Order: sequence, then C-alpha cells, then structure tokens
Amino acid sequence: MEMKKRISLELRNRSPAEVRELVVDSCRSADGEVEGVTEEFSALEVLSMVNVGLGSLAKLPALPKLRKLEVSDNSISGGLDALAEKCPNLSYLNLSGNHIKELSSLQPLNLKNLKSLDLYSCGVTAADGYRDAVFRLLPQVVYLDGFDPDDNEVPESNDEDDEAGPPGDEDEDEDEDEEEGSEVGLSYLMKEGIQDEEDDGDYVEEEEDDEEEEEDGEDDDALAQGEKRKRDADDEGDDDDDE
Repeated sequence: MEMKKRISLELRNRSPAEVRELVVDSCRSADGEVEGVTEEFSALEVLSMVNVGLGSLAKLPALPKLRKLEVSDNSISGGLDALAEKCPNLSYLNLSGNHIKELSSLQPLNLKNLKSLDLYSCGVTAADGYRDAVFRLLPQVVYLDGFDPDDNEVPESNDEDDEAGPPGDEDEDEDEDEEEGSEVGLSYLMKEGIQDEEDDGDYVEEEEDDEEEEEDGEDDDALAQGEKRKRDADDEGDDDDDE
C-alpha cells in the first residue's frame, strides 16, 4: 500500500490535528521522500515510517511536538539537517538499517532534547571507536543503540506509565476499589441482617398464629365436652322421670 493511501485511511474519522501517533510501516514511498505527512499534523508526537523506501528526510514537514521518530530499514544516507529545524523536541531517533557511513553525517543531530539514538546496522558502526566518537559528537545523547556510555541498557519506555496516569493513581484506584468493596460488603451484611429480622418476625408471627389456632382448638374442645356433659345430664333426667 502507498504511504498516502495509508494516511488517508488513518484520517477517515478524524482530522490531522487530532493525530498523536502515526504508523505507516512497510507502506511504499513513490519517490523516496516523505509523503502524506503535512504540517497539519500539529499534535503528532510519534511517527513511524519503517521500511517505506525513504532516501531522504528533506520533505519532512515541521512537527514541533514530535518526540519519537522511527525510520529504520530505509536508504537514508544523510540530509539530517531538516530534523534540527523541523523537529526541535525530538528525543528518540531510530536510524537503524540505513546507509549512514560517516560520523560527519550525524553532526546535524545536535538536538538539545535528543536522548536516544539508534544506528544499529548502519555502516558508521564499523568505525574504530564508534561509540566514544558519537558520544563526544553528540554529548546530549544518553543512549546509543540501546546502551549508555557505561554499557547500561536503556530502561523500558515510560509511555505506558504516562498512559496509566501519574504515580500513585493505581494505588489510589485500588484503595477506592477496596473502600467500595467494603461499602458493598457492609450494605450486604446490613441487608442480610434486616432480612433475618424480617424472617424472625415472620417466624414469631407464625408461632403466634399457631398458638392462637391451638387455643381456639382447645376452646372448641372444651365447649364440645361441655355440651356433651349437658346432654348426658338431660338424658339421665329423662330416665328418672320414666321410672
């Protein structure tokens, strides 16, 4: 797929000014230049154009908020001057797998915010004392090909931490969840207690009803026995009269 077409698909439901990250990896550039990316992408922070056939970054537009640029596996050999002018806030640049052979080609990368630079598989890495030379040439760079001057590996990206929110949010969320859980648990117990009381009340009422029924039954039995004794007495009186 061509780079322009891919970008058009990315913009189907939003405007360029709303895009913060744009990935067009493996899309082909028709003339070896940046295509489809314009100054309208004013909020763009991450741009990835891996293996798109780029030979130059000369047509890269001004992207003042761009901080991460991935252009590995292309054919870029120089012309990096545009980055200093158009991407002043660039902090990460991946040029791995390009045709950069001379240290002098890196001189334009003296960007004050550039902290991480990858040149893996570029011809320049074969030069004697390559790492020391790059750190001297670009003193603001902290990590070269993933390691600092003392061979300490670059820590994992903080992008995920930024998305997750400031430190402490996760703990606060957990505390809130626990509090909500406690409230729910308390409400449930209170509801259970109320239900038990209602059930006890129903049970008491049922016992009272049973007692009343028993009393009514006893009264009925006593009344029946009284009527029987009365009838027996009347029958005895009748027998006496016959004698």
